[in-house]
Amino acid sequence: MDLRTALTTTGAIRDFTDEPVDDATLARVLEVARFAPSGGNRQGWRVVVVKDPATRRRIRDLYMRNWYEYLAQRAAGLTPWSPVADRAVERAASGEAGAIAEQASPDGFAERLDGVPVLLTVLVELDALAAVDRDLGRYTFAGAASLYPFVWSVLLAARNEGLGGVLTTMVIRDEPAVLEALGASADWAVAAVVALGHPTRTFSKLTRASVASFTTVDRIDGPAFG
Repeated sequence: MDLRTALTTTGAIRDFTDEPVDDATLARVLEVARFAPSGGNRQGWRVVVVKDPATRRRIRDLYMRNWYEYLAQRAAGLTPWSPVADRAVERAASGEAGAIAEQASPDGFAERLDGVPVLLTVLVELDALAAVDRDLGRYTFAGAASLYPFVWSVLLAARNEGLGGVLTTMVIRDEPAVLEALGASADWAVAAVVALGHPTRTFSKLTRASVASFTTVDRIDGPAFG
């Protein structure tokens, strides 16, 4: 698969067939993904391949709890957990999470997360991050630059193997519980959970905003580029 095709057709896949993914295939995916860039080339990621059924169920349960809260906020017209959200409005919306959970389908991605062919938890060693934004006192993104290129490389490498997958950050809201389940100390942070498998469908075309809609010249309110 050429790079352009991979970049323009790798969508988020949450539905998988029952076909297993063998360790050799996953090893090839990680072998390619390890060349992703990171700050200072410190490569501070750690991938935990979660196979134990009890640990998988624990991650699923943590995921579901936050997923229903996410859906409740969406139903109220909010962007879930936006850094600039009105917290009181957000809490009120989240109060409907229980009702949404009662109506949830047992066949949803969240409810079946423990059964996906490959379940990865990606951790990052905090001491490996040159987080230049650490002291700004507000929500920022710099540290993630040393981690998410690797996760995206995992998804692209999986696509090249005929697999599909999705990156999710939902369990980060319960990070201490996830770290405990994986035997990790507080010196680590949870960056993502990645599900992989043979997709029930693949994308031939993705829908995304045009370059001119998000690129300007000289200033954020400058003329559109392109």
